[in-house]
Amino acid sequence: MRVEDTFARPLRNLRISVTDRCNLRCAYCMPEEEYVWLPREQILHFEEMGALVDVFMDLGVDKIRLTGGEPLLRRDLPELVRLLVAKPRLRDLAMTTNGVLLAEQARALKSAGLHRVTVSLDTLRPDRFTMLTRRTHHAQVLDGIAALGRVGFGGTKLDTVVMRSVNDDELADLIEYGRSVSAEVRFIEYMDVGGATRWSMDRVVSRAEMLGVLGRRYGTIEPIVETSSAPADRYRLANGTVFGIISSTTAPFCASCDRSRLTADGMWYLCLYAQRGIDLRGPLRGGATADDLKALIASAWTRRADRGAEERLKLRERTPLVQIGRLREDPHLEMHTRGG
Repeated sequence: MRVEDTFARPLRNLRISVTDRCNLRCAYCMPEEEYVWLPREQILHFEEMGALVDVFMDLGVDKIRLTGGEPLLRRDLPELVRLLVAKPRLRDLAMTTNGVLLAEQARALKSAGLHRVTVSLDTLRPDRFTMLTRRTHHAQVLDGIAALGRVGFGGTKLDTVVMRSVNDDELADLIEYGRSVSAEVRFIEYMDVGGATRWSMDRVVSRAEMLGVLGRRYGTIEPIVETSSAPADRYRLANGTVFGIISSTTAPFCASCDRSRLTADGMWYLCLYAQRGIDLRGPLRGGATADDLKALIASAWTRRADRGAEERLKLRERTPLVQIGRLREDPHLEMHTRGG
């Protein structure tokens, strides 16, 4: 069964946040030192996640990304990977991580069957990393990236949130580093979501600006024409190096967005900008059947009209989506809770 929303967008791509905890404090995501964490008794067990995935697959989902918080903080994560890859309808199982714990877990994740890994890497400079994250784990992140190749992972991506006067002078250096470790770099425009309470439009480096900078360094940049609902526009340099740009702030891709997000405690969000989610844990633990859950999910998706990034772009005066007071009242508004 395939379901579509009011704009004919299919339900296909599910991001599962396995924990809301993180071991970094990135300025654009988790700028505060302390947070209100989800109660542990409310966190979904792996079997519950698997049961919900079966329902989502009945409705067309065939791509899953494990996120956080930092997913590698979730104990026994390879067990969840094994549970999910055993499902024959799953085409792609990826994970996004900050890489701090990756070197010690990469082999177990590969053995469990994880398909691909994306690592967040905003800078190649240890001092800048410490400034951005308030942690000194830069070397561990680079070790984790190196470990991916050693254990046999392919298709590795490196995600960089680009911020003006912070790391926008490293675009070419990051592309060169990505080439050296056989990883595709994706530059992400700074977004005004969740914990980005210090966001302002003048700190956003647009896709056009990035291409201008890289064009002056590398010469002709060729757009790669492809049919895909993936968030990144991809480009090829004259030397064959491919990179991507996710321009969700200045050129949103809402029209093709097939992604939804399941939090670690079972709240389902239909849009990254959504202010309210749908509780799936309650019905699941309350004895709802698979058909009951399927009806709940299908009903919500067929009514989906979210175009959050496009609506934000239309605003004349654009400020951060959520102020810090509301974030403290409702942890589900945080990106580290719902998964970016």
